[in-house]
Amino acid sequence: MKLKDYWYTLSIILLVILGYNFPDTFSSVGGVKLNTFIKPVLQVIMLGMGATMTVKDFAAIFKSPKKVLIGLVCQFTIMPFLGLGLSKVFSFPPEIAAGIILIGSSPSGLASNVMALMAKANVALSITITTIATLVAPVMTPFLMKYLGGGFIEVEFWAMFWDMAQMVLLPIILGLVINKIVPKVVARFKHILPAFSMLGIAYIILIVTASGANSLRTVGLLLVLVVIIHNIFGYTLGYLFAKMLKLKEDDARAVSLEVGMQNAGLASALANEMGRIATAGLAPAIFGPVMNITGSMLANFWSKKQPAKQP
Repeated sequence: MKLKDYWYTLSIILLVILGYNFPDTFSSVGGVKLNTFIKPVLQVIMLGMGATMTVKDFAAIFKSPKKVLIGLVCQFTIMPFLGLGLSKVFSFPPEIAAGIILIGSSPSGLASNVMALMAKANVALSITITTIATLVAPVMTPFLMKYLGGGFIEVEFWAMFWDMAQMVLLPIILGLVINKIVPKVVARFKHILPAFSMLGIAYIILIVTASGANSLRTVGLLLVLVVIIHNIFGYTLGYLFAKMLKLKEDDARAVSLEVGMQNAGLASALANEMGRIATAGLAPAIFGPVMNITGSMLANFWSKKQPAKQP
């Protein structure tokens, strides 16, 4: 393991420390609340994701529908129910508990694709699961939150669906259209899109941490422990279920990373739209740095073990 491989993770940890210790500095500037910009930042990130996609990318679904379906089912069952179980076992305040379920009910993020590449996993499968999970999330995430998290906070299905449509579906569709109309222009900016996404996620985590600093002081260490358990069990159960269903090693690794690594930025933005950024937004804010650390370690471990070829 080289320290330079973890520069982004270390940067995120530094931002969390800054947000936690200097909440007023990162909550507003000149009377303008900085959480106001979380939604547009995420929309630009999703626009960039759409702009890097083409219709051909979806052909992978028809080539290996079983693998994709297994990944999606694991994605939207393991983490949401783990979140529900952990929130009940540790008896968090209702809105904090809802945040644990919220991060569990979110789709996988772009970070899982990077880790899949490092881990010698099936990168094409990883990208396909991330893409489809993100596209169905505007329905699945509100549905899961309504029926799993509804006992902790009031969840308006259609309001959350519309929020996610604005933050996910519309920007991705717009990105696809832009890529179709002016592919040469998009090609010029493709190399900076990942960097912008990383900066955007860093901004969101910083603002959420600052906004929820007071709540974090109350449940901080215990919530960090629960998030770590949630994350590691996600990897483990995702991998085990994939192997039980006879997927090859590189496919199982991809499913494991897809299940264990959630879109923390999207979950934080949803908590913000619900007006609960300081409570329900905490678990997603912690999950982001944690999954980058554990994901890097797992990918590094797998990178040294070539997947065995199966007939």
